Amino acid sequence: MNKNYYAILMAGGVGSRFWPVSTESFPKQFHDMLGTGDTLIQKTFQRLANLIPKENIFILTNEKYNDLVLEQLPEVSQRQVVLEPAMRNTAPCILYASLKIQKENPDAVMIVAPSDHWIEDVDAFSKNVKEAFDFCENNDALVTLGIQPTFPNTGYGYIEFDKSATGTIKSVNQFREKPDYETAKSFIAQGNFLWNAGIFMWSVKSVVEAFKANQPNLYALFENGMHAYNTDGEDEFILRNYPKADNISVDYAIMEKSKNVSVIAAEFDWNDLGTWGSLYDKLKKDENNNAVVNAKTLVEDASGNMIRTKGKKVVVVDGLNDYIIVDKDEVLLIFPKSKEQDIKKVLQKVKDTYGEHYG
Repeated sequence: MNKNYYAILMAGGVGSRFWPVSTESFPKQFHDMLGTGDTLIQKTFQRLANLIPKENIFILTNEKYNDLVLEQLPEVSQRQVVLEPAMRNTAPCILYASLKIQKENPDAVMIVAPSDHWIEDVDAFSKNVKEAFDFCENNDALVTLGIQPTFPNTGYGYIEFDKSATGTIKSVNQFREKPDYETAKSFIAQGNFLWNAGIFMWSVKSVVEAFKANQPNLYALFENGMHAYNTDGEDEFILRNYPKADNISVDYAIMEKSKNVSVIAAEFDWNDLGTWGSLYDKLKKDENNNAVVNAKTLVEDASGNMIRTKGKKVVVVDGLNDYIIVDKDEVLLIFPKSKEQDIKKVLQKVKDTYGEHYG
C-alpha cells in the first residue's frame, strides 16, 4: 500500500433524525443500522483500509466518543483519534487534522469521508478514490465525489460541472444549495449536476494552501500549533484554541471559494443514511414491503413500514402503512415516514418534557 495515502474519517455527528436509536451519547455511526453485524463506522473503516494503510486512517470525532472509537476499531491507536473539544462544524477539524498529517508526511494525499454513508461496491469506490489520488498527486486540485441524481432530491446540495469537460475528472463551475423541487428538476434536466456527497480528496499541500488563501484567520489559529502537533503539547494547545475557531463547514470555507475544484461522478451505489426513510430504501423488504431490522414480525394490512427493535422482539402491526416503528429501551417511536424530518423537533419536545437523558 502507498504510505502517502491518508484518510480522515468524520465521526463526530449526532444523527438526531435517527432517534431513538441514535442519541447524543451513542450516535448512529456506532450502531449496526442495517443489521449486518458491523456498525457504520466499522464498515467505513474497512472500506478505506482496502486502499489506505490502517495506521494512516485518522478518526475525527468529539472527545466524548473517544472510548467508543477505540472499542469499535481495535486496530486503531490513540494517535489516530483526533478529538474535537468543541462543536465547530467541518472546516476547523479538517484543517486541524490536515496540519497534523502535513507535519507527519508533507507528501500525503488524503480522502475526507463521513463515517455513516452506505457504499456497497467497495472496488468501484477504491477505483474512484485512486483516480482522484493520482490526479491530486500531480495537480493542485480539490476533488470531490458527486453522485448521479436518480430523482429531483431537495435534501442534497448539488455540484454543477463543466458540460464541455471530457474524461472522468471534470472541473466544477459552482456548488448549489439545496434546491426546491422545480429547481432540482431543472438541474437534472440540464444533465451536468451531481449530488454533493461530502466526500473530498486532495493533497495535504493543496488543502492547507486553500485554507491559507480563503480562511486566513482560521489558518493562522491552527498554524500556530504546528510546534505542538504530534507531541505531548498538542492536547493543551487544542483545548485552549479550538473553541476560538469559527463555526463553518468545509464547503463554505474553501470548496465554494476555490477555483481549482474538480468532481468525479461516483461509479458506486451510495446512500447517505440520513433518515429512517433512507434506511428503509436501502434495506430488503418483506412480502408486505416492510423493512425489518432485528424484529420478528406479524403483520396484517400493513405495508411500507420501517420496523426496528433492539433484540429479536415480536412486533405485531395491523392497519399501519408507511410508518417508522422503532423500539429502544425506554422509548417507542411510531411516526409517519412522511414527517421524518420532524423527528429532530419531536426529540427536543421529549427532552423538554421528560428530560435530557432521552436524547
